[in-house]
Amino acid sequence: MNTRELVELAQQLRVDSVRASAAAGSGHPTSSMSAADLMAVLLANHLRYDFDRPAHPGNDRFVLSKGHASPLLYSAYKAAGAIDDEELLTFRKLGSRLEGHPTPQRLPWVETATGSLGQGLPVGVGIALSGKRLDRTGYRVWVLCGDSEMAEGSVWEAAEHAGHEHLDNLTAIIDVNRLGQRGPTRHGHDLDAYARRFQAFGWHTVEVDGHDVDAVDRAYGEALSTKGQPTAILARTLKGKGVTDVEDREGLHGKPLKNADDAIEELGGADRDIRVEVHEPPAARMLHAVRAGHLELPRFEKGEEVATRDAFGQALAALGTGRGDVVALDGEVGDSTRAELFAKEHPDRYFECYIAEQQMVATAVGLATRDWVPYASTFAAFLTRAYDFIRMASISGSGINLVGSHAGVAIGQDGPSQMGLEDLAMMRAVHGSTVLYPCDANQTAHLIAEMAGLEGIRYLRTSRGESPVLYGPDEEFPIGGSKVLRSSDQDRMTIVAAGVTVPEALSAADALDREGIRVRVIDLYSVKPVDRLTLRRAAEETGCLVTVEDHHEEGGIGDAVLDAFLDGRPVPRLVRLAVRTMPGSGSPDEQLHAAGIDAESIAVAAKLLVEEAVVR
Repeated sequence: MNTRELVELAQQLRVDSVRASAAAGSGHPTSSMSAADLMAVLLANHLRYDFDRPAHPGNDRFVLSKGHASPLLYSAYKAAGAIDDEELLTFRKLGSRLEGHPTPQRLPWVETATGSLGQGLPVGVGIALSGKRLDRTGYRVWVLCGDSEMAEGSVWEAAEHAGHEHLDNLTAIIDVNRLGQRGPTRHGHDLDAYARRFQAFGWHTVEVDGHDVDAVDRAYGEALSTKGQPTAILARTLKGKGVTDVEDREGLHGKPLKNADDAIEELGGADRDIRVEVHEPPAARMLHAVRAGHLELPRFEKGEEVATRDAFGQALAALGTGRGDVVALDGEVGDSTRAELFAKEHPDRYFECYIAEQQMVATAVGLATRDWVPYASTFAAFLTRAYDFIRMASISGSGINLVGSHAGVAIGQDGPSQMGLEDLAMMRAVHGSTVLYPCDANQTAHLIAEMAGLEGIRYLRTSRGESPVLYGPDEEFPIGGSKVLRSSDQDRMTIVAAGVTVPEALSAADALDREGIRVRVIDLYSVKPVDRLTLRRAAEETGCLVTVEDHHEEGGIGDAVLDAFLDGRPVPRLVRLAVRTMPGSGSPDEQLHAAGIDAESIAVAAKLLVEEAVVR
């Protein structure tokens, strides 16, 4: 498009943003209006995309990081012919695909859910990494960011990672409109302040008047020709551009225009119907196909002592051999999590994200958009830092696998800062998640393989210390199942355990049996979904359930078990043993005993429950 046509297109995008927000009675038209010229030039002259084939491997990828500017995105879809005017005016209405913040669950052209600011660029880095290192189809990644989100630390994790990886297929477009939600941003219109920061991380920067379509066009061309560096285009814009009543004014964020009809008239009227012929993507084919070769999982013999983290590393490496679409990501602890075993076998599919857990999860999400199957691992405690990214990945419908090691007080002397004691609750709360906690090596290996075929967010918890192999290598562990390890018709209660507390529960059961007290033991390796039928049967047959977990009592195994009885039936007697104090440093055995979750503590609790304890 020439200059006049680009200006007209930008005005149409502004008009349609105002119209959509007015029809909804809510939205962010002024945030959309500031970036209209930036979007118009990109859509008409630079984006290569087949809207009829959103999965085309050669398509460029666009991420709207400032997700609240969705009216602009939807207006661009209309201009490209992907939606019609009738649908545009369903914005934010119940049942509409055009949500307040865009999600790929509703629209096939959306790469990732945005709206929690500071996430679009990190995910864009993941997509660009896929294009650069894996897909190699030549597509570019364009990310439109707001200046307010430049205050988010995750943006600078992304900036450093992109610079380090020399992602010259990535362009960040920063809409520097000066105004945030409650007032001016930190740096206002100081483009150089942003330029210095991006340059420090190895980016090429271009400062431009964001309302000069010719200058914007040249800036995009410069980004395309820059090699060896990602490019940040820093565009000075005005919020509410084009409408006198709202332009560059505070206090209007997230509000439809009061006089929408007058605003539309000032912008040139609503009678435009400009259609954009978006450039076709180059011919390309996906280079990774799922290899259906025989999967040879590691095998461990009963009675061996093997840490589940070791089994994870070996199983992941084996899975990578069996499936060419599996990739692994590390938060610079691969020697501890054992993800390094994958790196040694498949270095081309291993991504070191360093101590940047937000970027690690975002990279996983970006890779998943390109149909890779990512496994991202770090200490369970450190995934808490990336929880918002996990939450947003769920909203995106992203399929990612997360593995948290060094969980619970059982890690020993390192102290509470390293102990994941909240992770089960955190992951159970994620919509549609699967939460797994294996107790032995063979179980771990099988569950790691099972995770690859699941939907949504999958989390598996591993342990630092060695534990006995309880199951044979050919045992099966269906998701949503459990294993009954001790059972008789004289059982007086049921101990429900998972992970490191399973051997403790078995030891307690043996000690109680010697005293004539029979108890059932259930290995609840699937924490979500939970095995309701087995738990209900145990409650009916033994009368009491005791849960024991190396986790805080809130939201973990105890609550998962309780959920099995919230269907209107009487809730059985339920006693929960969990970590209720703030642990310090000590050996693993000392930690388990101090928390009241070792074999001795379980046995004492059981005796009290069956009223056979001697109180002195």
